[in-house]
Amino acid sequence: MIALPIPLIVSLVLAFLAARLAVEGGRGRLFMALLLACSMQGLLVSLTQYYGIHALRPLQPVAAACIPPLAWLAFMAALLRPVSLRRDWPHLAAPLFILFCLFFAPITLDLVLPGTFLAYGAAMLWQLRAAEDLPFARLGADALPRSVWQAVAGALLLSALSDTGFAVLMLTGHAPLAPLLVSLTSSLALLAVGLICLAPDAATEAEADQPTALEASADDAALLARLEILMEKDRPWLDPDLTLARLARRLHVPIKQLSAAINRATGDNVSRYINAHRIRHACAALEAGHSVTEAMLASGFNTKSNFNREFRRVTGSVPSTLLQSRAT
Repeated sequence: MIALPIPLIVSLVLAFLAARLAVEGGRGRLFMALLLACSMQGLLVSLTQYYGIHALRPLQPVAAACIPPLAWLAFMAALLRPVSLRRDWPHLAAPLFILFCLFFAPITLDLVLPGTFLAYGAAMLWQLRAAEDLPFARLGADALPRSVWQAVAGALLLSALSDTGFAVLMLTGHAPLAPLLVSLTSSLALLAVGLICLAPDAATEAEADQPTALEASADDAALLARLEILMEKDRPWLDPDLTLARLARRLHVPIKQLSAAINRATGDNVSRYINAHRIRHACAALEAGHSVTEAMLASGFNTKSNFNREFRRVTGSVPSTLLQSRAT
């Protein structure tokens, strides 16, 4: 009976998820690169720890050091701002510095590598806590919810703890336990990153905490009237990549002002507000004879799960019910 080590199983799972996302699309190249880096790390751990290919051991810390900056850049691109080489090239320093340490100061790797994971994980948690609005998250489409990125940050912190524990076991004469620790903790951390692919499609603004309608000011009402004119005239909600930042830019108002005005005037967050327009358009498309898939894609959605959930929320039924009533 063939037995596969846990890190290799995790690597294969992550490779499968990366392949699935490549076919389905929708998550971005940085997210794909993050998955592939995690898959590669699991493969390297397996080959070095379980199959005795020690020639690959120097690649392991360098590959590991690519994961935190990739997670950070994927996080920033998904939620907060665009990523560009001109602005974000300093993040290349992490794997390059690990490579430098590998050749010139290998004794420092047990400190530098966990510190890299710890720094990026803590930075992600800080950004998530400080950011009230996530302006570059897709509105009501398939962006990853805030809580899932918190889990990714936690996975980075778990990796830092794993590397620190490995160093402690080696220094205290418990070397035989080190591979087991690496297998369990690194596999859990890598799998946690990969499983964000399976997170339900959801708006990044916490939909569970749907705001209640507050008394809107005259400025709120005026801004909402301008927004409604824009929605009816240009129909920006048809763009599946619409973000709060783009919407605010078209109205020439600050992001927070627009988000707060929608919350106070409608009792909905921005994602629900946008999706209500999309669902009304989808209903019209269904009544005109289009299929569910055609109506979904023509209305700014790109995943059926999110479309069905929002359709039920807005109309109280499912798309097939509207098709059946039209047929009768």
